[in-house]
Amino acid sequence: MKNIIVLQHIKIEDPGYIKDLMLKDKVHIKTVELDEGEKIPDDLTGFDAMFCMGGPMDTWMEKDYPWLIEEKKKIKEFVVDLNKPYLGFCLGCQLLGEVVGGKVVKSKNPEIGILDINFLNSKKDDLLFKEYPDIIKSLQWHSYEVQNLENNNDITLLASSPETKYQIFKYKKHAYGIQFHIEIKDTTVGEWGCVPEYKSALESQLGQGALDKFDSDAKDNIQSMNKYSKILYENFKKIVN
Repeated sequence: MKNIIVLQHIKIEDPGYIKDLMLKDKVHIKTVELDEGEKIPDDLTGFDAMFCMGGPMDTWMEKDYPWLIEEKKKIKEFVVDLNKPYLGFCLGCQLLGEVVGGKVVKSKNPEIGILDINFLNSKKDDLLFKEYPDIIKSLQWHSYEVQNLENNNDITLLASSPETKYQIFKYKKHAYGIQFHIEIKDTTVGEWGCVPEYKSALESQLGQGALDKFDSDAKDNIQSMNKYSKILYENFKKIVN
């Protein structure tokens, strides 16, 4: 894995701990900051893999964020036409879901906090997640989710939660949507808490002043999340290579 393109929707949401691992491996990272007007390259064939990160906007907000239209086209080109490896987190998961025929809808209840992710039996045959335990805790911070992927025979559901069916899904064997944030670092919650959209969602779900407790809970679980991020990264390299 030598040349990676990362689609970002807000500067503070980068690949986090996984980015640190890539830099240690001397991977060349091409970051496209879409919210700042940067353009995705016309020619994607030179990239070994694509990462697509989270953001405060939603997939349907094309009038407010017209660059979403081009982003969806480029994700489809990369994943469906070129069959190249893809990892999408949160918004990046939802964009993949929409591109492969799903629908992104408002969740019945937002998921915000350090919450359980429950793996299905399909995990045991999956290259990326087969080493994971059946239940992990990870950071959730979303109020929309992917649905209606059941009719796509190229989709495999790998993990769910009580509120969200498609916590992890894969398209064929090379593209993964991950609804939660396994990639975080110990500074992440504090940084994201400065984003008005994130803070208001957090406080409406968990109450005034919830940020400090959320930050503390995240730090209590950061070692295990970093461990799972490293497993994810090392196994993803096998798909890329």
